[in-house]
Amino acid sequence: MNASATTPPAIELKGISKAFGPVQANRDISLSVAPGTIHGIIGENGAGKSTLMSILYGFYRADAGEIWINGQRTEIHDSQDAIAAGIGMVFQHFKLVENFTVLENIILGAEGGGLLRPSLARARRTLEELSREYGLDVDPDALIEEIGVGMQQRVEILKSLYRHADILILDEPTGVLTPAEADQLFRILRRLREEGKTIILITHKLREIMDVTDTVSVMRRGQMTATVRTAETNPEQLAELMVGRKVLLRVDKAPARPGRPVLEIEGLRVRDDKGVERVKGIDLTVRAGEILGIAGVAGNGQSELLEVLGGMRPGAGTIRLNGAALPLHGRGADGQARRAAGIAHVPEDRQREGLIMEFHAWENVAFGYHHDPAYQRNALLMDNAAIRADTERKIEKFDIRPADPWLSARNFSGGNQQKIVVAREIERNPDLLLVGQPTRGVDIGAIEFIHKQIVALRDAGRAVLLVSVELEEILSLADRIAVMFDGRIMGERLPQETDEKELGLLMAGMSGEAA
Repeated sequence: MNASATTPPAIELKGISKAFGPVQANRDISLSVAPGTIHGIIGENGAGKSTLMSILYGFYRADAGEIWINGQRTEIHDSQDAIAAGIGMVFQHFKLVENFTVLENIILGAEGGGLLRPSLARARRTLEELSREYGLDVDPDALIEEIGVGMQQRVEILKSLYRHADILILDEPTGVLTPAEADQLFRILRRLREEGKTIILITHKLREIMDVTDTVSVMRRGQMTATVRTAETNPEQLAELMVGRKVLLRVDKAPARPGRPVLEIEGLRVRDDKGVERVKGIDLTVRAGEILGIAGVAGNGQSELLEVLGGMRPGAGTIRLNGAALPLHGRGADGQARRAAGIAHVPEDRQREGLIMEFHAWENVAFGYHHDPAYQRNALLMDNAAIRADTERKIEKFDIRPADPWLSARNFSGGNQQKIVVAREIERNPDLLLVGQPTRGVDIGAIEFIHKQIVALRDAGRAVLLVSVELEEILSLADRIAVMFDGRIMGERLPQETDEKELGLLMAGMSGEAA
């Protein structure tokens, strides 16, 4: 750490509180971050991390408390006040104009005059200096829509540096990066620290916390429960501080015993809504009693693969389930037909595709399965009491909190929303379970539980097709791994015979002789 004992903190929050109606998002939070350090903030889903950073960046006003920047009390009413105080924020979903150049995006909102041409020339010189100083090489004339997400992230960092930010907040910065891009980001962050910048890193990945931070704060239920030096802790201790109990960070599973082919895919091609081919003639097999993991950076055809298998999108080619061909378009190719055939689907976006957010938990448990005879009173009426009783059983078995079947889906945390979807689909005992991003936005305690349920289904002799952008999850959960890039399978690997580096190269399209 670069700060001396006499240097005031770069950031000091004193007694910050913020409520949204009856929900206390932040409760009397105090935090001190030394200048020239990388400080991690971790916590379960809904712990209040994003709210706290939104207060620091001026998106929200605190109900109580003070913000001090470099020893000076600072009023931050909006993001312009934050920028003026030397604070920049890189969001999980980038705020860039796709059809603008890198240079145009960097000066947008900070043109520095009525004439654009001299502003662009001045910005170009500044950008070249910043790129050299921090190792942030970018092409200033490239269009945003033509560069990769790793480069787009550099543009976001340069936007903040161009506005003279000395404090950078990064919210889940590696969620859309390949392992190689993530490593490059961490090299950039270390360089920024060496140059005296202060960085706050919000992430749920404990390995990243251990790799790159100097100190780490843990939030739980809106409160700051601990701040420790990273060198003096470990992932197991941090997980326990986050959840309040010991958590198994690895997936505990016996070796797979694959049986007959359940899913066979040959020459599958799928187009998106704009007619662009997203899946380009792939072949895959998933056997009973195994988990096949599909690794890849988001946007390389994995979503479309799940959609056609789940009956949400037409395709071309051949798909067989238990030896019988499935229709890929027209009659019999919808989700209801897929469920009847023995396919259950935990979709990638639980809120848009897995739940009706305004409906009660018990109504969502019946979602897609409302024709189940167990849910029918007679030919005309559903048996709502039977559905609620089934929901109560699932709530108890899957530890869904609060244990209230009458609560609407939107009032559950992300982890408990996911448990509702997982319970609904896994309890159907399907021949094939499709799982998309099973732990996205899910806290570490719920991750452990969901992984156990997926492994239990595999051990019961069912086939599982898992899609995840989390390489650590793929490596620990899958029995075989297939890597997708640009709609194609770049190679298959066994988890025990590969590593994140090799998979990262495949994810970037570099198959080499090994693939």
